[in-house]
Amino acid sequence: MSSSPRSWRRAGAALRAWRTRQWTVAGVGALATAILVGAPTDVVPNPLFGRSVPVQWWNYPALVVTAVLAGIVLSTYVRRPSVPSGPRTRDGGRLGAAGGVLSFFAVGCPVCNKLVLVLLGASGALSYWAPLQPLLALVSAGLLTDAALRRLSLQTACPVTASA
Repeated sequence: MSSSPRSWRRAGAALRAWRTRQWTVAGVGALATAILVGAPTDVVPNPLFGRSVPVQWWNYPALVVTAVLAGIVLSTYVRRPSVPSGPRTRDGGRLGAAGGVLSFFAVGCPVCNKLVLVLLGASGALSYWAPLQPLLALVSAGLLTDAALRRLSLQTACPVTASA
């Protein structure tokens, strides 16, 4: 038996066992993530926000990957009625939160980020921060993938009961 908290096989088995409720939460969570990350960064065009630098081609797939993975991670918190409630774990939750925050910085306008502007100035934001953003998107996707794998793998792992 592997001691790794993540398994592609167990994660796939968990996804195959999901019912309509889990898939609905995953879909709603993905849509909410796309709006919560995409609207303020203006990757999703809207009248409330704007950006000084045009959206890059890779911002769209980064937002889609973030939204799908965040929806899956969110859905792992939905308790299935047919499965007895076991010990609660937070394995992967912090990774998912960190991945979501990183994705916001990854797809955001490099010169619209006040913190980056204060630290680097406008030219530094374009020269140093903007080239790092695709890397941030990859790290974000990696963290969200790891969180999803951990959370899904736990759904099919055999529970260990404490001996009295």
